[in-house]
Amino acid sequence: MTLHVDIYRRTESGNKFSYLLVPHDQPIPEEATNIDWLLRQRGVHVDDAATHVEPYEVDEPRRQIEEKGYAITSVLHQVEATRPNVP
Repeated sequence: MTLHVDIYRRTESGNKFSYLLVPHDQPIPEEATNIDWLLRQRGVHVDDAATHVEPYEVDEPRRQIEEKGYAITSVLHQVEATRPNVP
């Protein structure tokens, strides 16, 4: 089975990015809207059994979405902006 999500990105300090996965066609939950998220992709299919989603460095997306309504890159796994093949 898959999660159907929209993927947002924000710039972090140190030339890094964080990613936010939100169920497709749903708004960003209120607690995360105060940050400048930019839509990167719509309607992406993610394995709902995945423990880690590459290249967005999001851990346990199904659990995070069930708990918070979104899944986000951990501060410990922010993605280097220079990393190739990251949308």
